Amino acid sequence: MTAVQEERTTDDLKALAERAARELEGATALEILQWAAETFGDRFCVTSSMEDAVVAHLASRALPGVDVVFLDTGYHFPETIGTRDAVEAVMDVNVITLTPRQTVAEQDAEYGPKLHDRDPDLCCALRKVRPLEEGLKGYQAWATGLRRDESETRANTPVVGWDEKRGKVKISPIAKWSQEDVQTYVTEHGVLTNPLLMDGYASVGCAPCTRRVLEGEDARAGRWAGRSKTECGLHG
Repeated sequence: MTAVQEERTTDDLKALAERAARELEGATALEILQWAAETFGDRFCVTSSMEDAVVAHLASRALPGVDVVFLDTGYHFPETIGTRDAVEAVMDVNVITLTPRQTVAEQDAEYGPKLHDRDPDLCCALRKVRPLEEGLKGYQAWATGLRRDESETRANTPVVGWDEKRGKVKISPIAKWSQEDVQTYVTEHGVLTNPLLMDGYASVGCAPCTRRVLEGEDARAGRWAGRSKTECGLHG
């Protein structure tokens, strides 16, 4: 039975994640993704915010035609949508765009306009967390671009972990990378990046909740600035 066909219980997947976390801590990003491809086949996908296409590019080397899942919240910068379209056009990946149950206009009608200003946690839940939970149902494992150096909340990110909430293996192949490592890979491989990264943005999310970072701030400081909120809810 191949990895593509193999059905594993939640306990099986959790044990697999825990073992891989230990065994792959010293592995390269590409080796981690090759393990994912061999272990999960088409039950594995990459999620991308289209801040850059580094993990998607890496995964396409390990598993050509890999599914790359993108959340179109309805609030993205045009540059982000453009990056998604470019990735789909030039890389050996299958881009899958997920959308929330409601359009922005429908959400405004039910909850009032600018929910992101009044209750950003609820807005993220409606436009990011719930659509992703639906979109990941067919997969056993998913990969992210989380890095330990991005913020204190991500400092302990394992290269392979267990996503308790979704019952899936969560893979962060570039967890150990620095921003310099990312830039080196981008340069060496000509990887697409969001143009906003050249315009003062260090982390790119939804337009209403993202600003340029100031000198000395960490990469996530431009997200939900002025609030205690540091994560959208996808990663914890």
